[in-house]
Amino acid sequence: MSEWIANARMYAVTPEVESLWREFLERVAGEAGVTLKYVPYPAPQPLEQLWSRPDLGAVFMCGYPIALKLAPVVPIAAPIPRAEWAAGRAVYRTDLIVRRDAPFHSLEDTFGLRAGFTAAHSHSGFNALRHHLLAYRSALRPRIYGEMVGNLVTARNVLESVRNGRIDIGPLDAYWHMLLARHAPDLTADIRVLTTTAAAPMPAIVAAAGAPGDMVLRLRAGFVNAKARDWFGRLAEPLLLEGFAPVSEASFSPMLEWEREEQAAGYDQPA
Repeated sequence: MSEWIANARMYAVTPEVESLWREFLERVAGEAGVTLKYVPYPAPQPLEQLWSRPDLGAVFMCGYPIALKLAPVVPIAAPIPRAEWAAGRAVYRTDLIVRRDAPFHSLEDTFGLRAGFTAAHSHSGFNALRHHLLAYRSALRPRIYGEMVGNLVTARNVLESVRNGRIDIGPLDAYWHMLLARHAPDLTADIRVLTTTAAAPMPAIVAAAGAPGDMVLRLRAGFVNAKARDWFGRLAEPLLLEGFAPVSEASFSPMLEWEREEQAAGYDQPA
């Protein structure tokens, strides 16, 4: 492959944030001696097609499809969010959001109403929600919600569906939510977090499986060592980053454990 691409679509919550990510990726690549071409890939273009490209050099990908081997990739490194709940680890969680003026005080208050999810290959928008709801299922209550609106695809669509009343509650990647609240607070001012799921491995920067091994190693070192560079603080502060941690395919195995629990209970989809 003569040219390798970079992309930050998953966490490019605004055009300004995408510019910050683009510079961050270029800085890391430069430190690693790797030439990457940043390729915009805005929604609603399917992420599955992006992740399957043979020229991936440094692209964000959710850990659940990594674990499911949805595309042939090599995980490189994952962000460590600047959040108390991350505790210095490359983890994230799912915020279950409702309208700020909704009358709900607990998750149980939303049962029987309308919920939504993004896509079946998403951890934050599907697998984490399903695992969280599993604890509330029983023989007497096999369905928790009166309606489940599926295939909302993006976190932005979940947010807008809660804001406009299409659904009563929906899942948001907590790091995505943090970034949007920081850079576009008007879009999050009328929603609130009702509860959160357990933490799970953070989405990672990946390369295509065919990428040269030495390139992957150099990029991994570049991400992990970025915190020591003089440019890091200027970009990390608005990106709410503590740094990056090295990851491998095995890092995402907990997501498959959650899936096995859900399937053993006959709970294939959140409902």
